[in-house]
Amino acid sequence: MQQLVADWVGRVEAGDFVAIADDAGEHRARWVLARARELAPLFADPATGQPRTVLLQADNSWRTLAATVAAGLTGAVLGLVNRHSTAAEIGYAVDDIRPDAALAAPDAWAEWELAARLHSAAGSAADSAADSAADQAADRPPDQAAGRPPDETAGRAPDQTALAGWRFGATGRTAGTRRWAGGCVIGLTSGSSGRPKGVVQTEAAFRYAGRCTIEANRLRPGDAIAAIVPLSATAAYCFGVALALQLGGPLVTANRWRPDDLLARFDRGQVRWVMCVPTMALQLGRSAAEHGAPAGLRSMTVGGGPMDAAALQRAEQALDTRILRVFGMSECLGHTTPSPDDPVRLRLGRDGRPFPGTEVRGVDATGAPVPVGVPGRAQVRGPSLFLGYARDGAVAPVQLTADGFFGTGDLVVRNTDGTLSIVGREKDMIIRGGRNIDVVEVETAVASHPGVSQACVVPLPDPELGERIAVLVVPEPGHAPDLDDLLAHLRVLGLAKSKWPEFAFRVDALPQTKVGKVARAAARDLAAALHADQPAATPSVAQ
Repeated sequence: MQQLVADWVGRVEAGDFVAIADDAGEHRARWVLARARELAPLFADPATGQPRTVLLQADNSWRTLAATVAAGLTGAVLGLVNRHSTAAEIGYAVDDIRPDAALAAPDAWAEWELAARLHSAAGSAADSAADSAADQAADRPPDQAAGRPPDETAGRAPDQTALAGWRFGATGRTAGTRRWAGGCVIGLTSGSSGRPKGVVQTEAAFRYAGRCTIEANRLRPGDAIAAIVPLSATAAYCFGVALALQLGGPLVTANRWRPDDLLARFDRGQVRWVMCVPTMALQLGRSAAEHGAPAGLRSMTVGGGPMDAAALQRAEQALDTRILRVFGMSECLGHTTPSPDDPVRLRLGRDGRPFPGTEVRGVDATGAPVPVGVPGRAQVRGPSLFLGYARDGAVAPVQLTADGFFGTGDLVVRNTDGTLSIVGREKDMIIRGGRNIDVVEVETAVASHPGVSQACVVPLPDPELGERIAVLVVPEPGHAPDLDDLLAHLRVLGLAKSKWPEFAFRVDALPQTKVGKVARAAARDLAAALHADQPAATPSVAQ
């Protein structure tokens, strides 16, 4: 983030402005810059001057902006984590990123056992550098470069207080940032493949995605934007923190989801654009219908889950804005968008056009491109494609096709007018409120309950969240576990609460194909029928 931050610092030194408005109020740019300069010395190893890889609790507040500026001043790499992550998820993040340091609230340090995890990570982080042996030697302290065992206490200082009461702690050795091959931010996905994955992104990708978004939404330098999706998500960070730095204007954000309050803050802050998931857009629309729309909200980008065009149209009318339905992912940031001038049927009924310079295609099972109008497996390439996933403290190269495309896991149809339509997913996955949930992970956890013989997790359509999580349960003889029993079991296992089923249905057997596999389409239909028979559409268990 060094160039983005350098440009932003230049604007700040030319004239002060409100940099961010969060739950605590407004914070001016020069104040944020001062906090960043106070933090910056901690982001480099005091013995060697090497920038550190820092695991950051990226909440929706001034702290995330200040930490970003500090990283830009020093060349540090940030690994973004959410405060609501479980200890197990943080364990995955530490294993994959091998951070040199961590910065989080004191209660998060305790809950996540960060001190012990960092100590464990220190033993192998420096050995995971991805560059050549010569580059690794250049990044290491002299005793390591010479092949001598490192002193585990070298460079380690007592944990310190930073950012108004947060705790900063570092390991005894700094592995350097060349292991990230030019990446500046590692954002965790929501674990669609069973566990979170650290997506390594570059400043160039952020700048490209930001520039395309600015042009598509006709944003101007100094415009205020809002970030209401958690900033620990790569896309939210890109189109929140990085985009605000690019525009040199205010960022309006909040940790607490209160639609009425957010709309009032949009109005006070003269917010011109916001990115959110469909659930948020619909709830903001209902609030605007009751209390009035904010002035000046020109457009709203919505992506990350199943969308109903009619519901989105009601929301945009209530908000007096233009909703742009998009297709994107952490691995290739925001790679499609419509124009605010497009008719409703394109803006809300399809998934936009590729950004200039980005290509999206559909292919068949052999990898051959499919014709226009035919569904195919979605593949993408372009300037915002990620470098790879964090694995054992270094970036693992992306698995691409021979001609440089990345498979997204979606099914796409290319339309004759250049727009795209996402028509399904290659793998079984539920998208609840913009969060990807791997059904196999949830099924495995539910099936480990001693009273469960078989489990099949399926989505139930929901007008607000897009999809909710339901599970069909075949109980063991003599057992009858209900939803409360299952949730208590999942709590003990440590499965993230966002992945817990909201409905449970006991069945004698799961639908099967002719070869004995679970027939997921039939399972979805069965769950929908059982749900329809319930007297109230609330999370429950049914016979």
